[in-house]
Amino acid sequence: MSQEEVILPLGDFADLDRGGPIPLYFQLAQKLEAAIKDGRLAPGSRLENEIALGKRLSLSRPTVRRAIQELVDKGLLVRRRGVGTQVLHGQIHRKVELSSLYEDLSNGGQAPSTKVLEIKRSNADQKIAGYLNVKVGAPVLMIKRLRFADGVPVAILENWLPEDFIDLADENLASHGLYQLLKARGVAIKVAQQNIGARKSNSVESEMLNVEKGSALLTMERTAFDTTGKAVEWGHHCYRPDLYSFQVTLVEK
Repeated sequence: MSQEEVILPLGDFADLDRGGPIPLYFQLAQKLEAAIKDGRLAPGSRLENEIALGKRLSLSRPTVRRAIQELVDKGLLVRRRGVGTQVLHGQIHRKVELSSLYEDLSNGGQAPSTKVLEIKRSNADQKIAGYLNVKVGAPVLMIKRLRFADGVPVAILENWLPEDFIDLADENLASHGLYQLLKARGVAIKVAQQNIGARKSNSVESEMLNVEKGSALLTMERTAFDTTGKAVEWGHHCYRPDLYSFQVTLVEK
């Protein structure tokens, strides 16, 4: 995904109405949104900084900042420390079904990538033993990863697996989804129990996901079972809600 800075020509903003009833920040936000939707601001491109844009358009920095925040809130732009303000593909909408985030991103036309934060062979404590239905002290594998969509961090994934899969630590987890690796071993995931919630980010999560400390995060916990009813993994994931959402279809019985 390109990170080239794009400077829109002044002519794109020539009809800003500086004396009308519509706030200037809203007009500017609409101009930038139109440029994103018609491709003049391509996914991954960087906007010129707020000061430079305001100076070129003779707008105050608070006006420009509020316009950009409007598009951040819509999931069209993201602010990244050390990079600037970038254009996104849009929010990731994930159906609540038996698929992995890696698969969902690939199927949605977004390039998934992964940074492996930690891989640890350990023994199950009471909590993990309960989720995986193994004895306390049984060997388990913990995998913690940071998942990106088109280079933008969207989720922190922590998964625990029972002893049967402890050698997954030797697999290339940076370039494959966990469910891909399990399926390659003949594991057929049949059913899962899943809880979706929300909480505030801590300082470590905020740094990894490039959000302000205390920002809202979407959370998901899932225990997946194979065709024999055996638990094959338990996961705790947290997502940026401005970039990610779950979709649920409800049917009246």
